Amino acid sequence: MLRLTWVQPEDLLGHELRQAALDGREPSRIAERWRAAGGEEAPLRAGASPQPASRYLRTLAEDLLDELADLPGRLKDDEPTDLETIKSLCPHWPPPALTAPAPPGPARYEAAWLGRAVGCLLGKPVEKLPLEAIRQLAGSTGNWPLAGYLTARGVPADLLAAHPWNRRSAATSLAENIDGMPEDDDLNYPLLNLLLLQRHGRAFTTTDVARLWLDELPAGRTFTAERVAYRNLLTGIEPPHTARHRNPFREWIGALIRADVHGWTNPGDPAAAAAQAHRDATLTHTANGVYAAMFTAAVIAQAATAPGPAAVHACLRTGLTVIPPNSRLASAVRHAVELARTHADFDTVVDALHAAHAPTHHWVHAVPNTALIAAALTHADGDFTGSVCRAVSGGWDTDSNGATAGGVAALLAGSPAALPDRWTAPLKNRLTTSVADFNGTGFDALAHLTHELTPPEVARP
Repeated sequence: MLRLTWVQPEDLLGHELRQAALDGREPSRIAERWRAAGGEEAPLRAGASPQPASRYLRTLAEDLLDELADLPGRLKDDEPTDLETIKSLCPHWPPPALTAPAPPGPARYEAAWLGRAVGCLLGKPVEKLPLEAIRQLAGSTGNWPLAGYLTARGVPADLLAAHPWNRRSAATSLAENIDGMPEDDDLNYPLLNLLLLQRHGRAFTTTDVARLWLDELPAGRTFTAERVAYRNLLTGIEPPHTARHRNPFREWIGALIRADVHGWTNPGDPAAAAAQAHRDATLTHTANGVYAAMFTAAVIAQAATAPGPAAVHACLRTGLTVIPPNSRLASAVRHAVELARTHADFDTVVDALHAAHAPTHHWVHAVPNTALIAAALTHADGDFTGSVCRAVSGGWDTDSNGATAGGVAALLAGSPAALPDRWTAPLKNRLTTSVADFNGTGFDALAHLTHELTPPEVARP
């Protein structure tokens, strides 16, 4: 039986009920009707429930999804999605620089690509696992606090039986199995955004993003908000409605993992990076899902011309200037940074973040994951190994968090030579992907392509 994940109405409804409670709507009466009819909660970690719902429940779920969309929200004034309204709420929106700084050389971009891959690879085997399971699995091999790729060697059989590795990733991502960078959506989307800029330039539209996906992105390589938006495109729904129509994942992490190229290609210009990320993100996301992408793009744009790892704190402050200060994301990031500054033990920071967010947020939601990335970078002072290990050790969306933290920290490190060989050598300068003609491409080649898309140093009017 094929149970297509992330699109079944009976599974979407439970996620939409949770999202409604988070964004200030009142879903309790609709939730009561769903439960009274025999509807189930959304799967906690999987993308689809084990068995399909009856035709009646599926039809009811579709109707209730539409009713939920019409509920008024009390947070809409503080959390808009329109760019101009977002900017009007940001008192410290970065002004355009009078002169564009000299773009980074290819070596710095190669470091960033490698850092993103390393962080992703580190997190892949434990994606979806509970925090305590990650700690036990790593600790059983003497790898806690986390300091290297995870391994199954030496893990007790009963522990592996209780907490099996991510089944799709263990064969390629445990230390004993790594042979180049395996395919992952955290690398596929940066590749797609290279194509986007090559074909449409920096003035691309959200519709350009949609067309590119339909041409180059296999539907089976999409998940959560991206899969729903893809489905919406195929049914004739156009952007930005693709982000809203029966899409309970519109504040999850998907837009954030697409943000790196927007930051890389706007070095020293966080406002332009954030605006570029906004046009990408609104195909699939709204509000805090969009802010996570804008925040990340601005941090990366600032990091691209920063002098070294210690500048990470200024980069994170810059990221906060491009998102509404009263948004849930801004509040979560500020709280995470403060925790990281206050506590010497990062496990204490993580425990506090989980206490604050785990009871109410799905493990892929943008708010807790962005907060964790900010905490990891802060606590590690931008150090590469410290940043990726902290980001992954915090749980939730481990591969995405490791990828973003790794990309930022490696960009700050400045060159591939600054990254420890134990991290980069297993990648063998080779990436696997189903996107266009990039399969087997080296990170050095990707760096040159990125550099070619970056505007030269010019005086601005």
